Amino acid sequence: MNDPHWIIHLPITFTRADEAAALAVALRRSLGHVLAIDFGETTLSEADRQHLRTPVWCDHRLPGGSRCARRADHAGSCSADCAASPL
Repeated sequence: MNDPHWIIHLPITFTRADEAAALAVALRRSLGHVLAIDFGETTLSEADRQHLRTPVWCDHRLPGGSRCARRADHAGSCSADCAASPL
């Protein structure tokens, strides 16, 4: 039996998806060193439609086990470098 994993739901008051995504990017840049946080699984949803989630990052598995750190809608090839993920 595995230990339970917990998810933090952090409601915010932004009214635009791009503002919420910008906060997610800032959090990843400032807390990316915390290994317990899986930023690759970050999604956005409207408060009243939380079942409809939009991924923030591509999160494609790369050779060596890392994940793509670029935005979900990026053009070109995947990269593990989150600096390659501008807003």
